[in-house]
Amino acid sequence: MDEDPSALLPEIFLAVAAVLGLLLGSYLPRKRQWPVIMLAVLACIGGVVATAFAGPTRTVFGESYRIDVLTNLGRYIVIGSLLFAIGISVKHFRGHKRETELYVLMLLGSLGAVIMTGANDFMLLVAGYLLASIPLYALAGFGKDDLGTEAALKYYLLGAFSGIVLLAGVTLLFGVGGATGYLEIKLAGASGVIVAIGLVGVFAGLLFKIGGVPLHFWVPDVTEGSRPPVAAFVTTIPKIGALIAMFRLVPLVPIDWPVLVAVIAAVTMTLGNFAAFFQDNVRRLLAYSTISQVGYLLMAVVVATRSDWAQPSLLVYLAAYALTNLGAFAVVCALPQATTISDYRGLFRTRPWLAVVLVVCLLGLVGTPPTPVFVGKLAVFTAAVDGGFTWLTIVAAVNTVVSVFYYLRWIAPTVRTDPVRS
Repeated sequence: MDEDPSALLPEIFLAVAAVLGLLLGSYLPRKRQWPVIMLAVLACIGGVVATAFAGPTRTVFGESYRIDVLTNLGRYIVIGSLLFAIGISVKHFRGHKRETELYVLMLLGSLGAVIMTGANDFMLLVAGYLLASIPLYALAGFGKDDLGTEAALKYYLLGAFSGIVLLAGVTLLFGVGGATGYLEIKLAGASGVIVAIGLVGVFAGLLFKIGGVPLHFWVPDVTEGSRPPVAAFVTTIPKIGALIAMFRLVPLVPIDWPVLVAVIAAVTMTLGNFAAFFQDNVRRLLAYSTISQVGYLLMAVVVATRSDWAQPSLLVYLAAYALTNLGAFAVVCALPQATTISDYRGLFRTRPWLAVVLVVCLLGLVGTPPTPVFVGKLAVFTAAVDGGFTWLTIVAAVNTVVSVFYYLRWIAPTVRTDPVRS
């Protein structure tokens, strides 16, 4: 049994930074809380370095946590996204009376996402899920205004329901398998139907975390109601851990159910794209955009056991999505008074660099070459075709074309010469 604590150094860095940051923030003046930011940044750098020296593929601590390519690249993506989120939060929350708590909650939420990427045991998956959920409820209501409070309440209620469903699924799996380890459940010889029902409960909980249909209702409300840096964090980092966790669970299913996940993927991308057509608020538009991106990402989960392209395509797409989504939100954070598409009219004339970043990110979310999301989409489409889901690839391609039109609704006024509204 491998119980080497050094295998969990990235997770330890995040946890220690969260605890020390909370303690340190208690003694710092409200206007001088920058040491907590530096502590969070150092924890991220330490986590990246520790991941680079993670060693060979293995399971640790009673085979409850797996260190492999999925875990390590998941760590890189989560920690890199956390650094980006911290960067766009500094100016927005500087001098805030709860500035320290913001970064502590971000560290804890990211720790939960990282734990989900490597969990090889349902109890550890539940721990990571809760750690990636509860801090985010507090983040959603961080502004303490009407919209933020409403968003936090909706997020919490739907999250609590989804968490109960996930726990019910885990309980059922433990009851029929007598264990909580992924491999032990697979080898337990329990009824395939019962195991499938339990896994459906677990998948439902994770579907909430990624914002997939039918558990997507919280995404637009939280994205609009929370502060822009928080919206960027919530719509990016939890998805990474939950999608990798779903990818690990697919081989456990004793029956052939990729068609079910494929239907969910198709409905998710279609609903997200068509709902975005009717949005004038830029944050709600980005919210539905993230829902559609979940549909594309689920394509890799569909063919997890059917194509060798599935794992690399998922990781490439996750990294590309995280970078592009955070980039788009960075522009939104830089223009807090611009809430509607028309407010961005003439941005290219008044602030050309912001306009360039926004246009590149929006074209990236479409999947326009040579952006990173284009590479991710191409890899995911290849995996789906290789796995026998050509029809899903066609649906995704049609949705990609459809998405061009609502992104152009935002791009067009941005490049016009009229001044941006104050």
